[in-house]
Amino acid sequence: MAKAAKTAIKTKDQKAASEAKNWTKVVRTVRSPKTGSYTFKESIVHKDKVIAFLKG
Repeated sequence: MAKAAKTAIKTKDQKAASEAKNWTKVVRTVRSPKTGSYTFKESIVHKDKVIAFLKG
């Protein structure tokens, strides 16, 4: 029998727990000008600024 996944954030500060849901991890591919190979840039961005991050 498998254990149930715990999805709730257990913290004393409920305001901080609700604010954590407003952030997302964004992974963008970037091409190197020297070698032409692709690398990945990871960043944690506020959900309102994801489009601006991907454009820039």
